[in-house]
This record gives sequence, structure tokens and C-alpha cells, in this order.
Amino acid sequence: MSSARPSADDLLKLDHQLCFALYSASLAMTKLYKPWLDELGLTYPQYIAMLALWEEDGMTVSALGERLHLDSGTLTPLLKRLEAAEYLVRLRDVDDERRVRIRLTPAGRRLRTRAARIPPCVLDAAQCSVSEALALTREVRALRDRLSA
Repeated sequence: MSSARPSADDLLKLDHQLCFALYSASLAMTKLYKPWLDELGLTYPQYIAMLALWEEDGMTVSALGERLHLDSGTLTPLLKRLEAAEYLVRLRDVDDERRVRIRLTPAGRRLRTRAARIPPCVLDAAQCSVSEALALTREVRALRDRLSA
């Protein structure tokens, strides 16, 4: 393998851009999820919010925003739609009224069972094993964390 520095022309090729590879992979992944999420009546951002809440029911709105890397301007309307669909309720924290906690409803908890079929379908479509998917996920998260630091 050559250690020569790539030319400016090479560095500016679209297919050499990490940002484009991540962007186009994200678009492809979102497109893959769409029919399954349509069956659940969820958008992709709503789905990731529900994933976080299935892991930790009762978290605060601010904790959910941090977990999903979403600002309140994006998160609040998303939560309102999930609340209108009767998947969750938002309640003032009894210990600190400034905080709002999110609790899943029975319908929100039941939705998890229907959503459980999605990850195996994604693995199948990506043609990778669980261990390969987890390794790739760790690498992408590490990249995100380095870029955010």
C-alpha cells in the first residue's frame, strides 16, 4: 500500500468522502425501514424515541433528547404525536415540576412486540451477522463521539 499523500483531486472525489458514505448509507437505511415503520404507524424519529423508551421507561424529556441527539424543537412535536397516538404520556416530575417524564402506555409497551421483528429483517437485508452489525455500530458510534468531542 502506498503511503503517498492523495492529490487534492483525489481528496475531493465524491466516492472518497466519508461524509457522503455515511449520508447515503443513512438514506438507504431509512428507506429500508420505511415499510416496516409504516405498518407500525411510526416515522423513523418516532421509532428511535420508542426504542429508547422501551429501554428506559420514565426518562425525562431532556434525557431522551440527549440520548437521541435531538433538540427540544424536534423532540417536542415528535412526543406530541406519539402521545396523540396513545403510545406515551408526558407527566410533570413529582420531585421537580420543571422536569417532564415520559411514560409508556400499555399500547406503547405492546408496540414493542410488533417492532421486535424489524431488527432481524434489517440484518437480513444488510447481509451481515449480529456480531458484524454490532462491530459496525460500535465503529460508527465511536466516530460520532470523536466528531462531537
